[in-house]
Amino acid sequence: MPPAPFQTRQSIAAALRALGVPRGGVLLVHSSLSAFGWVSGGSVAVVQALLDVLGPDGTLVVPSFTTPNREPSRWDPPPPESWWQEIRDSLPGFDPAITPSSGVGVITEQVRTWPGAIRSAHPQTSFAALGPRAAELMADHRPDCHYGEDSPLAKLERAGARTLLLGVGFARATAFHLAEYRIPGAAPRTYGCAVLDPDGGRRWIEYQDVSLDDGDFARLGADFERAAGHVISKGFAGLAPCRLFPITDAAAYAEKWLAEHR
Repeated sequence: MPPAPFQTRQSIAAALRALGVPRGGVLLVHSSLSAFGWVSGGSVAVVQALLDVLGPDGTLVVPSFTTPNREPSRWDPPPPESWWQEIRDSLPGFDPAITPSSGVGVITEQVRTWPGAIRSAHPQTSFAALGPRAAELMADHRPDCHYGEDSPLAKLERAGARTLLLGVGFARATAFHLAEYRIPGAAPRTYGCAVLDPDGGRRWIEYQDVSLDDGDFARLGADFERAAGHVISKGFAGLAPCRLFPITDAAAYAEKWLAEHR
């Protein structure tokens, strides 16, 4: 049975240690605060607990995506077509310092705004990090490489990082996206977003990258768990179900699975 719904910085840290979060490691966290139950201190306490467990030599990474900064015809639901060009002409350019993350939870936004946090420069799928390896892992995130070999995600894999799902399922596991770049003949797609110019202005850009699709990630994750459960540590932090696993294993399994199922 999961623990009681009342949680603190200390109880969450204890749960994360029991799960196997390594001190001094690199950790990519996908999370939902509401899944914990009642947390004394809310998102601040959760981030403190993560940093307590990782210690001063560890690095905490979160997705800090900005999904509204995209081609309006692909919004769900899309706005009236007569608005599309005005949206392209008026959306604020992505600014790593001030553009809020969206759709990835309040814990992520807490990390993004934490003193010392470093954010990657991708205008749609940035990551944010705290710790001694933050600058190295967040550097050089080009628009035409959301999650590929030159992205923070691939750097996390090479650094031996683990993914921690805190109260969310495999549908949120970005490690699987890395595999989409490794399928021969992966289909490209045109993306659009607003960026800042060096002189402080803004402009709309379009670029080509792999066509990304997380619609089957929940099914992929369930198969991954059945086939490779020995590399997945499971438990609870408060009421939040947790899974901890190496990015390397998740990406390798996903590469084979996607080749067979797509």
